[in-house]
Amino acid sequence: MLTKQIAKSEIEKILKGLPDKVDVEEIMYRLYLLQKIEAGESNIQEGKILSHSEAVKRLSKKWQN
Repeated sequence: MLTKQIAKSEIEKILKGLPDKVDVEEIMYRLYLLQKIEAGESNIQEGKILSHSEAVKRLSKKWQN
């Protein structure tokens, strides 16, 4: 599995936005979320997208089976 690197400045932004006391799980979740958002933006730039109607069709088939 390929993982993208996150800029140190992005991590600093996340940390600055957190309260003084925070669970490690919350930090991990926010890093995970950032990774997923960046992956989604990358997919959009590369044209790896579905139209709304195509997404509905795929989900409909998945839920009907």
